[in-house]
Amino acid sequence: MSGSGAPEGDDYSATVLGSHWFSGPPAGAEAVTAVQPTTPEEAVTAIQPSTPAESVTAVQPVAPDRVEGSVLRFGPGVTAAMPAPFPLDAVMAAAPNRRRRLAGLRRYALAALILAAVLAYLGWQRLGPGIEVRDVAVSTDPKGPACDSAADVVAVVATNGRPGVLTYRWVRSDGTRSEQLTERVPRGQREARLHLLWTFRGTGSFPAKAELQLVSPGQRTAAVDFTYRCVP
Repeated sequence: MSGSGAPEGDDYSATVLGSHWFSGPPAGAEAVTAVQPTTPEEAVTAIQPSTPAESVTAVQPVAPDRVEGSVLRFGPGVTAAMPAPFPLDAVMAAAPNRRRRLAGLRRYALAALILAAVLAYLGWQRLGPGIEVRDVAVSTDPKGPACDSAADVVAVVATNGRPGVLTYRWVRSDGTRSEQLTERVPRGQREARLHLLWTFRGTGSFPAKAELQLVSPGQRTAAVDFTYRCVP
């Protein structure tokens, strides 16, 4: 090629370049832009079109603000459910144990209550009120004794069933008086029988009276009349 503006010389040559080397890539062609990832695992290549309407932006993964146990918190306004402060299976397992302990405590409480009641009853039996006399009655055979025999005079003393000692004496109509006598009454016995044997000799008829004088507990008297008859 020759012309007025070309340098002179036999070894000069020129290469004609295409127009696309001056104006860039043709319209519609897509340029590739590499987006730098934050971590190697998050590497993403974004394809950016040449026209603004066709722009595509690659969404990068959002890292959580902080990690609390198994709960991830994203952003300041998001509230995540807090994990249970202790395992629920431990709570469920502790409930039967509590029930068993309560049942054992109830059994022990019942046994203690029964024991206390028994001890209170025994203490009341030993240290409670003493024997009390409710009634006194004296009796004998209304026909009287046979010739040269003894009359059995019986005094029946009713009590409250408490243990104790009865103190008494017998007084006969012939002027005889016994010394003070005692009768021990066991627990649970509500009646005491006191006997007087009065012996008669000879023939004839003799009116008699036997009296019981209770000295303690309390003072009571009771008597019975009968007649001794002996006809030859």
